[in-house]
Amino acid sequence: MCEQEKILNINKPYGMSSCGVTEYIKKRFFPGQKVGHAGTLDPWATGVLLVCVGKATKKVCELMELEKEYEGEMVLGISTDTQDAAGKVVKKINAQNIGKEEVERVFEKFRGEIFQTPPMYSALRYKGKRLYELAREGKVVERQPRRVNIYELRILKFIPGDYPGVKFRVVCSRGTYIRTLVHEIGELLGCGAHLSSLTRTRIGDFSIENSIDLERIHLEYGNNSWIEQG
Repeated sequence: MCEQEKILNINKPYGMSSCGVTEYIKKRFFPGQKVGHAGTLDPWATGVLLVCVGKATKKVCELMELEKEYEGEMVLGISTDTQDAAGKVVKKINAQNIGKEEVERVFEKFRGEIFQTPPMYSALRYKGKRLYELAREGKVVERQPRRVNIYELRILKFIPGDYPGVKFRVVCSRGTYIRTLVHEIGELLGCGAHLSSLTRTRIGDFSIENSIDLERIHLEYGNNSWIEQG
């Protein structure tokens, strides 16, 4: 079998893991080929997922170094154990007194180079075990802060209320946890926060506008317009 070389710009659907998307594509369209993805999205997150096929799997590390762009929404005043909407609520504080201007002042503190401690609910390994596996056992282990860059952090819409919503855009470097960024913003505001939704809109020049929905692959597969495009 001739080894192919393709980079597929997939719009990952809600509720499916990045590995699940990769396995679906491998079994359905590229059996016997190497298939891998460049940059994990949580199951509840959507958007750009680059799936590499055949010889293109050698480019995974290179692709993972590209800057990422996301659009998401945070809820102020409600903190969860996973820092996102999938977790258990661990703290609720009425945050109706917090306005857009105060959020903007805190956003400013997170622009540029920052140090971020990976969350316990993550796929990083500790002594051979995934951190999220340890977290589910109620264990907390020491994690080393990592240097990341926040190139852009902008409020798109502020929704006032007892638990205000903030829609935002962020452009960042590899290794940035957006839910941890949101958690730290909430802590600095003094009310806590969690990430309620997230869409990755771009990886390098690969944009969501040029991606393809998973259910449409079989309709488009004969047309390479959605392959290796930015």
